[in-house]
Amino acid sequence: MPHSRYFIVQIGEGWLIRFAGGDFGPYHTRQEALMFAVDAAQRLGEERGENAEVCLLGENGHFHPEWVFGRDSYPPRL
Repeated sequence: MPHSRYFIVQIGEGWLIRFAGGDFGPYHTRQEALMFAVDAAQRLGEERGENAEVCLLGENGHFHPEWVFGRDSYPPRL
């Protein structure tokens, strides 16, 4: 099963979703970017059966999963 990751990154005052080599946004808040990314990941998981996850940059400088298809509730409680 393919694995897909959506990365939420802050660029200046806005937030972007990075996925498959593309940037999507900007969004006004991190929460807004997360919601759009989770919706996209949920659809990808349902329609293509992919292990999709949404990742945030942690304090240690590494990305970590914030929401994972099939593990976390949908709609999410962010």
